[in-house]
Amino acid sequence: MPVQVEAPKPPERVLYVDATDQVLGRLAAAVAKKLLEGYRVYIVNAEKAVISGDPLRVFHSYRVWWELKVHVNPYKWGPHRPRSPIFIVRKAVTGMLPKEKQKGRDAMKRLRVYIGVPKSLENKEFVRFRFADAKRLGHKFIRVGELAKKLGWKGVLARQ
Repeated sequence: MPVQVEAPKPPERVLYVDATDQVLGRLAAAVAKKLLEGYRVYIVNAEKAVISGDPLRVFHSYRVWWELKVHVNPYKWGPHRPRSPIFIVRKAVTGMLPKEKQKGRDAMKRLRVYIGVPKSLENKEFVRFRFADAKRLGHKFIRVGELAKKLGWKGVLARQ
């Protein structure tokens, strides 16, 4: 009987992204592509990402979207809207993935989003996408952390 030999696994590809002053939609598009390529992606400083546009209009559009309800049991079936910066960024990325296909569901499992920089990732080298830089914007914007606070996010306790 022949001996079964397992093929060696390829090295895991990991990408560490700093979301500070990065436009959320552009950042999400780039991260979604990397996830579909098989990368494991860690996004830090999610509360410092930027949503372009007039802050009042951005808040109002999120608030209108947030207040939509369904007639059946809203706790079970209703569209669940994120308040936390982690889930706002995560929803932006997962919205650009093919969720109905297995490769999209697998890609979502490889995404991790953090507020601030956790101690386990402090000594890593972070990537910033030049095309997603908010300094290139010539108009107003709002940070994801500010938007989350206006939507009712309570914040997190400081790490010790």
